[in-house]
Amino acid sequence: QVHLVESGGGLVRAGGSLRLSCAASGRTFSIYAMGWFRQPPGKEREFVAATVWSTWRTDSTYSADSVKGRFTISRDYANNTIYLQMNSLKPEDTAVYYCAAGTGIATLRQGDNNYWGQGTQVTVSS
Repeated sequence: QVHLVESGGGLVRAGGSLRLSCAASGRTFSIYAMGWFRQPPGKEREFVAATVWSTWRTDSTYSADSVKGRFTISRDYANNTIYLQMNSLKPEDTAVYYCAAGTGIATLRQGDNNYWGQGTQVTVSS
């Protein structure tokens, strides 16, 4: 079992920044990808960004078109923690953000077999 704990959500004005963190514990040797999803009010959950392990600590990163150039995902290898730096936030970024862990990018994005965090609320006011 892998346990994920998110932090860093909150209320921010449009144009502002927030950084989300997600710390993984437990059987972390079984995961090879971690990422972020979000669920806006009244909408389905959607993929935001992911980082996939590779050799020599040169992870591959992926992000949704809606956040490219504004959000950056990164990983602290020593502490099994990932971060989502969110800049130039827009009201449409308002959502509950969930951390996820899985065995690869395809399975992570598909979602059914992920480990999930409890979610953290991000609210962007106009």
